[in-house]
Amino acid sequence: MSDCECSKEPPCEDKKFQQENTSKNSKYTSEYIIPKMDCAAEEQMVRMALADIETVKGLSFDLSNRKLKVFHNNGVEQITTKLERLGLGAKLAETQLTSEDIPYIPDPMKQTKVLKLLLGINALLFFIEFISGIIAASTGLVADSLDMFADAAVYGISLYAVGKAAKYQVKAAHFAGWIQLILAIIVIVDVIRRFMFGSEPESILMMIIGFLALIANVTCLYLISGHKEEGAHMKASWIFSANDVVVNISVIFAGVLVALTGSAYPDLIIGTLVSLFVLNGARKILALK
Repeated sequence: MSDCECSKEPPCEDKKFQQENTSKNSKYTSEYIIPKMDCAAEEQMVRMALADIETVKGLSFDLSNRKLKVFHNNGVEQITTKLERLGLGAKLAETQLTSEDIPYIPDPMKQTKVLKLLLGINALLFFIEFISGIIAASTGLVADSLDMFADAAVYGISLYAVGKAAKYQVKAAHFAGWIQLILAIIVIVDVIRRFMFGSEPESILMMIIGFLALIANVTCLYLISGHKEEGAHMKASWIFSANDVVVNISVIFAGVLVALTGSAYPDLIIGTLVSLFVLNGARKILALK
């Protein structure tokens, strides 16, 4: 979590007041080691699992080290039980009296608006790229559309599952994960078929749709840039969009190579790489319990 910056709203005075006011109501800080929490999907599951516990006053995530700090009053047993049910291997490392301020919690309504826009953009581009990929006989475009679907799934799960019981949150995540897994396998099988029997991807359409997707993801980066320091989940969303920009540029570059060489291999290679990336993301989501 970053230190407060006076250039951002709400003003620093308000943030300081909120932190001090909340800290007085928080008696303990419990630190958890969560080995399987390494992406935004798992972080969102943790947030939603603890959302209905009134004694929880704040959360601080460290995804790179798989750690979570919970600022709370009494009831560490309930918190631990909720985390263990997620199946992420959560273990309580220590509980001590609160000795630090609770990180500033940004306005969830503003974050929700941004996430809805990101969901809409990624969902729309998924359909456009998927259909265009079939028309253009491009595995690169189809695989890139699955990457869009993966991002839309994370945003959609977060928005859908707010306020719902943990079992419904997991069901929503698994539903998206299975769709993602099936689509990724289909694309990989199609890549193998095209390697064996050949294909003729439409390079011009690849470049046009790839450029359209690039514009969309740059827009997503712009929308979330002002919120990327408002929690690890928003930071992860920013990273997703940044990664998508790299994938979009790769698809465009593959289209250029297809046009210059007349070979389908650049398209097949980028399609394979992106499909494997999406497949790994589906595996992580389906591992949630």
